[in-house]
Amino acid sequence: MSFNTIKTNIKGLIHLEPKLYGDSRGYFLETYNLRDMKECGIDETFVQDNESRSKKGVLRGLHFQKKQTQGKLVRCVFGKVLDVAVDLRKDSPFYGRWESVILDSDRKNILYIPRGFAHGFLVLTEEAVFSYKCTDYYAPEFDGGIRWDDPDIGIDWKLGEFGISAPELSEKDRSLPFMRDIELDF
Repeated sequence: MSFNTIKTNIKGLIHLEPKLYGDSRGYFLETYNLRDMKECGIDETFVQDNESRSKKGVLRGLHFQKKQTQGKLVRCVFGKVLDVAVDLRKDSPFYGRWESVILDSDRKNILYIPRGFAHGFLVLTEEAVFSYKCTDYYAPEFDGGIRWDDPDIGIDWKLGEFGISAPELSEKDRSLPFMRDIELDF
């Protein structure tokens, strides 16, 4: 198998560490292998790949789609980010709970976030390139989101630990509602 699975605290959230093969010339790894993903518990068809580049202190999220919900397979191709997933599945015993993982291009780790989660990340290095595969297409008419600093969720973004006094947010992300003010049907 191409991946080692690392236990998370929320059912369905899967943290993977790919096996790395390297020598003095460089390295090789598989970032996606359908057969191995199924063995790890990820039985999804991915239809869209996305990539973003951001500078230190940029926080993107917490985003989700209200319909055409998306599962995501995320990794940091360059740099380091604090990646956060919040369980929004009403029937989940983990509803409203969050988990964070540092995704690091040196470590090459990957996080699978199933449908029904809000997702966001904070850039911890001077620059980061973030890549993700999605199980459904982006549909702007179904955009949803939750404030990054929602006190009912209480995410520890570790700002001070990484020398970030305040995150840099888009106008859209600054105006997102609190979780208690949204209605979800997934």
